Amino acid sequence: MKTEYSVAIVGVTGLVGQKMLELLRERDFPVRELVPVASQSSQGKEVLFRGVVYPVQKLTEKVFTDVDIALFSAGAEVSRQFAPVAVQNGAVVIDNSSAWRMHREVPLVVPEVNPHALENHNGIIANPNCSTIQMVVALYPLHRRYGIRRIVVSTYQAVSGSGKAAMQQLSEEIRFGKSGVGAYPHPIAYNCLPHIDVFYDDGYTKEEHKMIRETRKILGDETIQISATCVRVPVMTGHSESVNVELQEPFTLDEVYSLLKHSPGVVVEDDVARNIYPMPIHCQEKDAVFVGRIRKDPSVRHGLNMWIVSDNLRKGAATNAVQIAEKLIAGDTQTGERFS
Repeated sequence: MKTEYSVAIVGVTGLVGQKMLELLRERDFPVRELVPVASQSSQGKEVLFRGVVYPVQKLTEKVFTDVDIALFSAGAEVSRQFAPVAVQNGAVVIDNSSAWRMHREVPLVVPEVNPHALENHNGIIANPNCSTIQMVVALYPLHRRYGIRRIVVSTYQAVSGSGKAAMQQLSEEIRFGKSGVGAYPHPIAYNCLPHIDVFYDDGYTKEEHKMIRETRKILGDETIQISATCVRVPVMTGHSESVNVELQEPFTLDEVYSLLKHSPGVVVEDDVARNIYPMPIHCQEKDAVFVGRIRKDPSVRHGLNMWIVSDNLRKGAATNAVQIAEKLIAGDTQTGERFS
């Protein structure tokens, strides 16, 4: 078994790519060699990692030679084209795009929920959508204990989920009082846009469909009924979600509190008498999923309301990907054989 690994980051100059780089350093991931990769427009740029300056390489098939782990965050088209190339060169791909998430032979993994899915990968592992990740981390303990019949979720998603241009638009609108670079079809400052990704014929967006399909796949239960409304809000970082869950079995709030407090990756912040509840401003640069406003829904049998907040660039993307890589190299699954 190897003890250090050659790690490529595809899309290293983007928001998530930069966060992946930061987390590899923070979590002391055993990187033997870093291979920073981006599009041609990033040629000439450099990244600093553990005191060493690495030139950013143009994305070609050759960059994956001798790479053990390839972290992809460069969009679905890039992943569809180059992830199989990386695998052919012997790498394991952890892909942050939507390209492979619903492929039957590709595991969709949240380490706190379904690490066992890693045992069946064929070289590509999919990182779920940011809004899906934080929701399933909080809901999985409830599903395991009580079973989930139905989920109704409304998201309040930060502009960083759309990339640097969206963050610039919000900044310019706040600073200058006029529309910025046009990452969105409407102003985002002092506004909410019930529109994330493209609309489908049924009136739902692609983001809403992602949450529905991915949640079922991760939890391993196609019978769960899910309805989602995804909204972009004028927050830089940190997605929030109002989640209403109908459970299959009766519960008490004390049981729910105890269950969540002892669940990996979950932090309960719920003391309304002292105005304590999760907020995006407090979750930034943290890896946990924060849960609060936990209360029974009196309008439905076995109903529960929750407020879920997490840093979308960390646990919603980069942290989850690095955690998957950590699982792979730890030998927790059969996948360790690939690095021998």
